[in-house]
Amino acid sequence: MPSPHARQRASGDLQCVYVVPGERDSGLGGRLSDAVLARARDLGLERVTVHSSPRAIPAYSRHGFEASPRLLHTHVARTTPYP
Repeated sequence: MPSPHARQRASGDLQCVYVVPGERDSGLGGRLSDAVLARARDLGLERVTVHSSPRAIPAYSRHGFEASPRLLHTHVARTTPYP
């Protein structure tokens, strides 16, 4: 994220890579992750984050993602339903 001392700093967020069950073990998920990371490098991004289910952590780890003790989150209850 940009900061007062590094306003040009940029990062990306990979929402998820999902491969239908019949295509798992084909390497498709890995190729998709690699393509996203290659594009992030082309754009000059400093980092890419991903919000993963516990089951998918090994797949993302194989592509260089690692846990960060600095990432914080909270759940916020919605007061209105989704449109």
